[in-house]
Amino acid sequence: MLQRGLVRSAGWLAGCLLLAVILVSAGCRHAVAPVPRVAAQVLIVGAGIAGLSAALEAARAGRSVLVIDMLSVFGGHAIISTGGLSIVDTPLQRRRGIADSPDLAFADFTNWGEDSNEPWVRYYVDHSGAEIYDWLTGLGAQFTVAVAPPGNSVPRYHFIRGQGLGLVMPIYQALLDEPSVRFRFSTRADELIREGDRVVGVRATDLRTGESLELRAGAVLIATGGMQSDLDAVRANWRTDLPAPERLLAGSGWNSLGSGLELAHEAGAHIERLDHQWNYVTGIPDPRHPGRSRGLSVLQVPPGREVWVNARGDRFVNECTSPRDNLSIVLDQPGDSHWVVFDARGKKSFIVSGSGWTKERTERLIFGDPELVKAAPTLAGLAVKMGIDATRLGRSVDNYNALVAQSVRGEAQQVDRPSLCSGAKAIGQPPYYAVQRFILSRKTMGGIRIDASARVVATDGRVIPGLYAAGEASGFAGINGRAALEGTHLGPSIITGRMAGRRMAAESAVSSPAVPPPPLPASEPSRDTSVSVAEQGNDVCTACHDLPVLVRQARPGYRHFGWSHRMVLAEQMNCVTCHADFFPYAPDRHRRDLGRATTICAHCHGN
Repeated sequence: MLQRGLVRSAGWLAGCLLLAVILVSAGCRHAVAPVPRVAAQVLIVGAGIAGLSAALEAARAGRSVLVIDMLSVFGGHAIISTGGLSIVDTPLQRRRGIADSPDLAFADFTNWGEDSNEPWVRYYVDHSGAEIYDWLTGLGAQFTVAVAPPGNSVPRYHFIRGQGLGLVMPIYQALLDEPSVRFRFSTRADELIREGDRVVGVRATDLRTGESLELRAGAVLIATGGMQSDLDAVRANWRTDLPAPERLLAGSGWNSLGSGLELAHEAGAHIERLDHQWNYVTGIPDPRHPGRSRGLSVLQVPPGREVWVNARGDRFVNECTSPRDNLSIVLDQPGDSHWVVFDARGKKSFIVSGSGWTKERTERLIFGDPELVKAAPTLAGLAVKMGIDATRLGRSVDNYNALVAQSVRGEAQQVDRPSLCSGAKAIGQPPYYAVQRFILSRKTMGGIRIDASARVVATDGRVIPGLYAAGEASGFAGINGRAALEGTHLGPSIITGRMAGRRMAAESAVSSPAVPPPPLPASEPSRDTSVSVAEQGNDVCTACHDLPVLVRQARPGYRHFGWSHRMVLAEQMNCVTCHADFFPYAPDRHRRDLGRATTICAHCHGN
């Protein structure tokens, strides 16, 4: 099941042995360095939404908490998402006259998911209102609307103001107010530390310095996400009833490489159902990362303003089908891909799913790239650019428009043609556009088996003392089964994270002594920011930091630096946009304050 990762682990071990031989041969007297220890009652591996939710729960229970993450920032996959959550019987639903209930939601979840973990589904539908909606609004998050994607009897997919950033930021800011919480970023967990049967910490590496660390704790949580960005692992665990696609794009978080699954596997955890994956048919190559098999999900909101055609130019599916159904249909098409064709009106509904995609960025990076978007004043001209038969494309669009006209007149649709989205519109306002889309890997819905308290279960069925898992690393506790209702990824991450945080707090109170909170940083003198970068000149920054050179360097621990500053260069942003607190320049104050840094996230993640 984890063959891809086990091969990688074997290669890592061989590399370490070779390095040891080289060091000894070179006469290195410090090949084995002392390993520093950092203590906390609760240790959380992963600063995504599951890990952050657990951290806040444990901190508010009075425990010292250490959160580590491979990136130099918080948020994981959640912060780049749309932030949608499936929540049951909420104040917003009641204000809108939507009659929802836990029993109705339970039926929807289990019918749609087919083989979902029913006890966890029951807990979720009974508690999502209080543990997600009430909790988040209490932290300052704002819900705006609820809709009903396929599989839902009523609208319960809740949108949050600010998308992923608006979801994650309130939790993170609450953690910054907790003096017992520490973050250690750019830190990779390499191995779980065990004493007897009990997990008591992790061995880790500071990616920026190469320093080895031994991080001990009363309880450890794996909240590292899934494996959907390791495309080899995705293919190796592909469901057996469908062929794997010829071309596959990675649409999950950069660090969703199965690292937490490997940690748990090596500790004897039961890893299950990795073929339960939620993959979209709406992927296009991410133009920000050419040649890296990274992808974006693009779609029409509202739907019904486009026609999907295959490589022959034939319409083959209702454009509003769910990934549960349309994945197999697209995989039956030539090349495992399809084209989405729309007109000037449909362009207004075109979005990139996820935070940070403003209309300006979408226009510049997507529509400004002729490799991604074909455009022409006529359908015949568009067909030429697509490389498909113009007659077939014209016929597909004509048939689609005829179905729309029949629907407007209230006539029955022809049974030999795919049905329409509700409220579909005709395609006929030039210019015309076409985007070729591929399969996009998104979420791993299998993973580390956990019990009702989020404790990790071993292959022999016993609980592994001191070890917990939450979020995507746990396969979302099996709440989705084979197929997901939209919004049942972030929601279960919060639910399982909070459950783990509570249980870890209770367990660590018994298993480990209290750890004094770290001292608060000394207060800094107020800064006079009246002297702007423009007045000082960008030479103040570029004298030390050559951004064009730095962003091309693959420096361990600086991945987020590279992403963000490539955008700075592309959009010609001024340093003061994000670093006003560094001016006037003073060497002794030239460092980033975590709390202040949160105010700049919207430059990249805001919409």
